[in-house]
Amino acid sequence: MNVAVARGLVRTARPKQWAKNVLVFAAPGAAGVLDDWPALGQTLLAFAAFCLAASGIYLWNDALDVDADRAHPTKRYRPIATGVVPVATAKVGGTVLAVASFGVAALTGRWQTVAVVGVYVLTTLAYSGWLKHVAVVDLVTIASGFVLRAAAGAVAVDVPMSQWFVLCTVFGSLFIVGGKRYAELLEVGEDASSVRATLGDYTVGYLRTVVAVAIGATLVSYCQWAFETKEISQTTWPFYELSIVPMLTALLRYALVLENGHGSAPEEVFAGDRVLQLLGLAWIVVFGLGVYVG
Repeated sequence: MNVAVARGLVRTARPKQWAKNVLVFAAPGAAGVLDDWPALGQTLLAFAAFCLAASGIYLWNDALDVDADRAHPTKRYRPIATGVVPVATAKVGGTVLAVASFGVAALTGRWQTVAVVGVYVLTTLAYSGWLKHVAVVDLVTIASGFVLRAAAGAVAVDVPMSQWFVLCTVFGSLFIVGGKRYAELLEVGEDASSVRATLGDYTVGYLRTVVAVAIGATLVSYCQWAFETKEISQTTWPFYELSIVPMLTALLRYALVLENGHGSAPEEVFAGDRVLQLLGLAWIVVFGLGVYVG
């Protein structure tokens, strides 16, 4: 394998997207077990497993979409579309990474972790091959990937997930995914269907409704989770309630980003918006105080 192919494989694996997998730490962090080395080690293994699985799926996705990508104004520069990485090589690499993700997940000592990673791989493969062409189903399928990430962290260290935590993750994921499609539609306008097939089925009004419903449901479920967590912890400190403030502000800030026509690449928004970064840090500090001090 020459250097150009190796670099192309790394680009196609999209390591920048690994940031999404930090959701694996959510349930263990909320349960207050990340200061325990075995639990932290298991969580890190679950995180690594999802990074491998996600990169394997990206390789398969680009291999399956090679013809469509070559006709796309920006995706045509992807390594597989340009021919830098052969399609067969991408499929082999994607398969190796997916299998490796199962092995790493098994190192947690929990078959449930392997099962969650397996469901993620199957779901995302189905999305790449078919479901992304079905309007609404594509939104729910992508959102389910975030829920599975959160579930992986929970099962890896064997901590329960509150029903409100699950709902918050579901609707929060739908908010991000719906916002991504909304921003894409605003960017490309009448040429939407040529960029992504399902965009031709959506309207700005419909996606704005999806975003509005999702942000409201996310906030309500988060508030319920915060109050429930405080009641269970029996703390007198108001950290859990105070964590609602940075959460609400971050949701409204991101909604403003969407209305300004951005958000088609959420990872770039979070990487470039200092206000969102500070709000995220504030939430981590306040909620962390509730877990480890309160």
